[in-house]
Amino acid sequence: MTETPEARLKRMTMRSWRRGIKEMDLIFGRWSEAHLAGLDAEKLELYEALLAEADQDIYPWITAAMPVPQRYAALIDEIRVFARANVSAG
Repeated sequence: MTETPEARLKRMTMRSWRRGIKEMDLIFGRWSEAHLAGLDAEKLELYEALLAEADQDIYPWITAAMPVPQRYAALIDEIRVFARANVSAG
């Protein structure tokens, strides 16, 4: 059975909110709710691949403590900007 686009977005949003590290839940959860529905197919694929990465790898990319793999650089930059403007504000 093929996953519907709506089910995919719901699954990805759920995965964004249930990362395992609270900081990542807040960053990815809020970003996904604000942006997932508007992403094109290519960016959805990229975000889904990012969701498969370990939080222990992603968090240092988001905080700029470690270099971001080129594949994810633009997306991480976008998420980082959103997090600075929205997550710390509560």
